Amino acid sequence: MQFTFQSNHDHGSCIQGALAKAEKICVERAQRFTKIRRLVLELIWQSHKPLGAYELLPAIKEAGFNSAPPTVYRALEFLQEHGLVHRISSLNAFIGCSHPGHQCSCCFLICDQCQLAVEVESPVLANAIGGLSKEMGFVVEREHLELVGKCRQCSASGIHSGASGPEQAKQRHE
Repeated sequence: MQFTFQSNHDHGSCIQGALAKAEKICVERAQRFTKIRRLVLELIWQSHKPLGAYELLPAIKEAGFNSAPPTVYRALEFLQEHGLVHRISSLNAFIGCSHPGHQCSCCFLICDQCQLAVEVESPVLANAIGGLSKEMGFVVEREHLELVGKCRQCSASGIHSGASGPEQAKQRHE
């Protein structure tokens, strides 16, 4: 499997695609895709960097919604329950699901320099996890694999963690 980190692309198409898929899933499941849920999903998809609930609050307040943390957490919980976002445990943050509507064996590649995160789905990885768990007699209930390192651009820059912050890394991606 080959995948290239892409930070220079049209996030607008990502956002529109995610919103269209979310609307379809909500209709199929007879769920309400409320304005706040829509806004939270849109904010999550504005970049491919995981966002924490508190990072969403200013934009939610600016849009005229109740910006209390429970409002955001309820929307995130709904989006997560319906497979529209993933929680990145190591960062206590959320990222849009690139395969909404179905269970997938996915892995997250997270750049510890610029915070870019990419969801990848690999049948080879899924088979390896399935084989190992079967061999061990372990029943997998949830899969969540996070690999932390450097994306191609940050790795090529030769800067190591701690040597520069996310702002300097962001400039390399622009």
